[in-house]
Amino acid sequence: MNPVIETILAHRSVRSFEDRELSKEQIETIVRCAQAGSTSSYVQAYSIIGVTDDEKKKQLAEIAGNQMYVADCGHLFVFCADLHRHEVIGQMEQADVLPSVESTEKFMVGVIDATIAAQNAALAAESMGLGICYIGGLRNNLPAVCKTLHIPERVVPLFGMVVGYPKKINQQKPRLPIEHIYSENRYPQNESKYINQLEDFNKIVQDYYIKRTNGKRNDTWTSQVAKTFEKQSRMYMKDFVKKQGLNKQ
Repeated sequence: MNPVIETILAHRSVRSFEDRELSKEQIETIVRCAQAGSTSSYVQAYSIIGVTDDEKKKQLAEIAGNQMYVADCGHLFVFCADLHRHEVIGQMEQADVLPSVESTEKFMVGVIDATIAAQNAALAAESMGLGICYIGGLRNNLPAVCKTLHIPERVVPLFGMVVGYPKKINQQKPRLPIEHIYSENRYPQNESKYINQLEDFNKIVQDYYIKRTNGKRNDTWTSQVAKTFEKQSRMYMKDFVKKQGLNKQ
């Protein structure tokens, strides 16, 4: 097994960091690695905002649900789907790009490009001995995020990523079995087998929580996911994205 695979398979989210900032060289290396990721048709429909201002970090931490490690990390990155520059390109080249800029397809391109870049950044950071955690909680209030970071129309902040020197590393959470994730030539059709796989995974997850919390927590994966989906969180998203001038057609 080579070092790249070892780094990937060793991933776990880190939420406790030493009081050490990343160096400019580390930040630049992480961003360059993000940029090295694949991008659809070479359009590079994303932007990365590094947040170093303490007050802004505190505001974003509060938006994310008072997750203070958003403020107390080595560096905070915010990954955005960005089609603002493509609107500017249309003006530069006197081309009618707005129907494409406002389309669902190009919004998906921006989301996918940003996600690929972010995972490259995560792998780069972890290969340097740093820890990372994705921060989806920024989507609790994207208008406030946009105000804090002066984000223009045609740009949607998708998630943050905290990076830093780990103070504490938790046990790695189990993942679904490969046979539940990967199939060949068609989507799995055997519903009873599908449910049996989920029930088997529930036992693994339940055992993980019991051991990690000394018996204080014993919920299953499917019960956890069901509660998450019942909550109906961030249901404003469709209207917000359209107000940003994206995913309109």
